[in-house]
Amino acid sequence: QVQLAESGGGLVQTGGSLRLSCVASGRTFSTYSMAWFRQAPGKERAFVAAISWAVGSTLYADSVKGRFTISRDNAKNAVYLQMNSLKPEDTAVYYCAADQNSFSQLVRGGGDYWGQGTQVTISL
Repeated sequence: QVQLAESGGGLVQTGGSLRLSCVASGRTFSTYSMAWFRQAPGKERAFVAAISWAVGSTLYADSVKGRFTISRDNAKNAVYLQMNSLKPEDTAVYYCAADQNSFSQLVRGGGDYWGQGTQVTISL
C-alpha cells in the first residue's frame, strides 16, 4: 500500500512559478513510476507529466512542454513538478499518481495510487 500526499499549491500571478511536491509512504517508492495529473473546474482529469522508475524517463503533455519539469528523489520518496511561466489555463487541482507495473497505464490515468490533490490557481 502506498499513500501519496501533495503540497506546494497556491495562488500565483501569470508568468510565475510553483513547485509541487508529492511524498509517498512505503519502502518501495523507487520501483514506482510517478505522474502528475490535473483537473480544472468542469473538465476531466488530464495527464500533465510522468517519470518512470527504471531510468527516469519523462513524458509531458504538449500543453506544458518547456514550462514544467518532473523530477524525483528516491531517497526522500518524493516526486516534484516545477512549473514555470504559469498561465491562467494551468489553474486546476493537481494530483500525483503512482503505478508499479505499467508506465503506459499510469500515463493513461490508470495509476494504482492517487493523492488527494493540491489547488493551483493562476491569476491574470
